[in-house]
Parts: sequence; structure tokens; C-alpha cells
Amino acid sequence: MSIQLKQTVSRKILTEATGYLDVGFTHSLNPYSGCGFSCLYCYVREMPIQKFKGHPWGEWVDIKTNAAENYRNEIKKLRKKNNPVNIFMSSATDPYQPIERKANITRGLLEEMIENPPDFLQIQTRGPLIERDIELIVKLKEKCKVLVSMTIETDREDVKRIFAPYAPGIKSRLKVLKEIHDAGIPTQASISPQFPKVLDRIVDHIWIDTLSIGDGANGRRSERLGMSKLFEEHGLSQWYQQDLHVKVEKYFKMHFPGEMVRVSKQEAFLE
Repeated sequence: MSIQLKQTVSRKILTEATGYLDVGFTHSLNPYSGCGFSCLYCYVREMPIQKFKGHPWGEWVDIKTNAAENYRNEIKKLRKKNNPVNIFMSSATDPYQPIERKANITRGLLEEMIENPPDFLQIQTRGPLIERDIELIVKLKEKCKVLVSMTIETDREDVKRIFAPYAPGIKSRLKVLKEIHDAGIPTQASISPQFPKVLDRIVDHIWIDTLSIGDGANGRRSERLGMSKLFEEHGLSQWYQQDLHVKVEKYFKMHFPGEMVRVSKQEAFLE
């Protein structure tokens, strides 16, 4: 799959948190627009940024070349107002998608954050490339609270290939997540839309998400993306229920301490 790359100069890099992020986060931060992982269930496919783009989701990425400069200027203004800065990176892209290996936009942001730290940073990714930046994240952890959250759709590679054929393999994600945890960095597994059984001793938190509660529109975007049909075609309809999060939460609390497990739309792990 070829990807159209474009370098852009963005007006802002921090966006005030709303919707499902309004659980303690103050801002979202997206180093890129578009995403090369092209997951079929991604709710961004149904957002205006994609609707009016003119290219299929997964086949374009805009590189925000001035992201670090914007961050520096914006956080200094926020600090002058004594405003808290709790950042979710990223809500509409993946900060460690393939182009990051060359573009280094996320890495540049981390370097800038070490100089001008937020109060809290959650890095949300499915990219094992984050392993490259473990040393930077350890340094940032000395300045502010940090949480690395890895999306783990399932413990089955065959299921992963149905929903996210271009995303990295589950085993490689788990391997890197363990390395991050062993480096003393707080870790989280974001469980969506399936759930794994192989998280013992590699995560501090488990965040349960589903396509019904996590697409920003109570499941309507997922329906428009044809997810119910896709689940049905592969004999997985039992994993596309409105109350799936209730059952998954119950399952995980049987195997992990209750305080480790939370459901999307609850208060985030900011403490």
C-alpha cells in the first residue's frame, strides 16, 4: 500500500480535550494527520478530517514539521496562566506509525517535553517503534508523570489481521510493552475491540475500550464503517455487543486487582 506523504506547518499542536478524553486530560496532541496503520475500525475514518480529504484512510499522512516548536510556544503560554497540562498523545493518529522512523516528529516532541514538561503525558500507540525512545521517556518521567499505553486488540494474530492488517503484530507489541515496563515506565494495555490473556507482569493498568463506547459516537461511527457485518462474517458477533465492556471488565477483575482495571469514559489513570 502506497502512502501519500505531505509536510505541513500546523497552526497549533495542542487541542483542548473533549468527548471521551474529558476524563482528566486537558489536551490532545497529534504529531501527524492521517495514519499508515489503516485499521479498519478506526473511528477517524468517519471524522471530517477524513471525509473531506479525497484520499482513502491509511493512504495519506500529513507530517507536522513544526510540532515541537508549536508545543514549546503553547505550553509556555499555558504555564503563564498556571493551567494544568495533561496530554493524550494521540487521539486521531498513531505517534509511532511507520513514517515516524524517518520524520522523528514524536521524538522531537519528547525532547521538547523534557525541557518544558507537561504535568502528565499518556502516549497511546500500537507501534513497537516506541522502543527507540525508551531512554527519552525515562528522562521525561523524571520531570512529569508518564503513562505508555499500548493498544492490544486481541491475543490472536488471525483476528488482528481481520481488523488491522497493516498494524504491527501482537507479539512484537507485547515484547516492547514489557521492555518499557522493565525500564520503570508505567504501562497500560488498551483493550479494543477484542481482549487478550497475556498481560501479567507487563502492565500497571488495563483500559477497556470497545467499538460501541470508544468511537466517540456511541457506536454509530463503527456501524457506518460496517463493523457489525465484518464481525458477523468472521463468526465474531459475540464480540460486538453493546454491553461487551461490562463482561470484559468482569473478566479482567477476576484476574487482576480491581484498581488496575478501568473502562473507557471513566476517569483516566492520571494519578
